[in-house]
Amino acid sequence: MQSVFTVARLHRAILFFCSCVIIGIFVANWFRILPSIGVAGIALTGIIYACTYRRIANWDMSPVFGSLFSIYLLNLLQGLNTDAANIGEYNRDIVLKLPFVALVLGLWLMPAMPSRYLRWLWLLLIGMTVIAAVGATVNYLLHFREINEMYLHSKVMPTEPDHIRFSLLITLAIAAGVLLLVHQAVQQKWRAWLIAAIIILAAFLHLLAVRSGQMTFYALCGLAILWLVLKKKLWKEAAIIMATLFLLLAISYIAFPTFNNRVFNTRLDVSKVKQTSAKEGKKYSIAARVYSYKAALSVWSDNKLLGVGKADLEGEMAKRYAILYPEMESTYYILPHNQYLYNLAAHGGLGLLVFLIGIFYPAWWARRKHAPLLLAHYLSIALSFLVEYTLETQIGLAYILFFLLLALQGSMPAEDNDPIWRPA
Repeated sequence: MQSVFTVARLHRAILFFCSCVIIGIFVANWFRILPSIGVAGIALTGIIYACTYRRIANWDMSPVFGSLFSIYLLNLLQGLNTDAANIGEYNRDIVLKLPFVALVLGLWLMPAMPSRYLRWLWLLLIGMTVIAAVGATVNYLLHFREINEMYLHSKVMPTEPDHIRFSLLITLAIAAGVLLLVHQAVQQKWRAWLIAAIIILAAFLHLLAVRSGQMTFYALCGLAILWLVLKKKLWKEAAIIMATLFLLLAISYIAFPTFNNRVFNTRLDVSKVKQTSAKEGKKYSIAARVYSYKAALSVWSDNKLLGVGKADLEGEMAKRYAILYPEMESTYYILPHNQYLYNLAAHGGLGLLVFLIGIFYPAWWARRKHAPLLLAHYLSIALSFLVEYTLETQIGLAYILFFLLLALQGSMPAEDNDPIWRPA
């Protein structure tokens, strides 16, 4: 069997299935099963390796992989806290969270991928992101007036995947591209193309004007500036980056109607939060989020330790909306757009603690390692959780978990002697 399922062949299989996940994120609306094929393939490849070689390649890292698997167990145990009428919703959520089993199991069983495969996968992300950005830009130019008007009503241009996840993917792709350049991990003939891709993505991020992605982008830039100043004492380089960011903001405000309209809409949106009545503020995204946060905290206040169960959360939220905002129609009820509050209301204080340890323990494990990609992704995760329940959609879960595990691969011991930077 070992002569058939060699480690090299299994690594090529992992590379193929990881590519399916990355491409699938961008084409899920047309080929919805592709990310699932990739996830299942990764799990199957890991199982084949373990059965063939009778070993678990990353046994020493069991606490890291186990921490992520604990999130699935947390959701699985919610069946004990779910009303019979909502068992169907509970079952759908358990199926949605299966990547916490399949991806974690497959990459735990298999030896870490060669460094060149990791570089190829990050470059694939950058390439797919550029293609999607160009496609969205062409569509924007074809529907210039209509899309600009949408930005005045808390809406944005159509993208694949959805605009929130896409903006986060853009930021992660920019971070990966910059790190590949800094560590000289791409051939000289491709460096100009990679620089062009980074510039295109940074410009498109401001044309797209999605707050989640831009918040993460500027947080990462701020972190880079602090690192240059405090760690490397490179004041000139830090000043150049800061000046470039100010110039980018100025150009975006002048040249991109979408960015300008988003700024206007955000100011208006924030003003609606202060209204005493939710009748008008419900139509604005920031105001609607604040209302959902208050309703979620009301749900948690009556179920502090164990929460109400994720499958029952929507019904409990509706009850609190009716009490707190009686003038609001039920069509405007939304779940809390905050992963921390979402888990607090659904799983209670105990469940939130388990979730936080499970999702952030790998960052603690890697704290003394050189893992800038992992740090960048964790910053993106932590910030996105403040404004979205990212793990409650297929694409959001794939974005969080897959790229977290991909970044972790770079910090795992590998058998190749590749002298070029191993993306971590």
